[in-house]
Amino acid sequence: MTTTVTTKGQVTIPKPVRDFLGIVPGSKVEFHRASDGSVVITRADRHQPKSRFNNLRGHAGEGLNPDAIMALTRGE
Repeated sequence: MTTTVTTKGQVTIPKPVRDFLGIVPGSKVEFHRASDGSVVITRADRHQPKSRFNNLRGHAGEGLNPDAIMALTRGE
């Protein structure tokens, strides 16, 4: 996709890119220079998606001491 830079240094982000990133009027975007010299655009006002492992976090239960946890782990 190609776009033209205006005399003010502005460009129009192509619609497929806006749709992909969920960019709407008023959205904030960031530009990052990658190690290979390319520039990456990301949406700055969107929260990072939660890790898929986030729902797996927890604890062994109230009142279990390390010995009880090891016994459960060993199947005793």
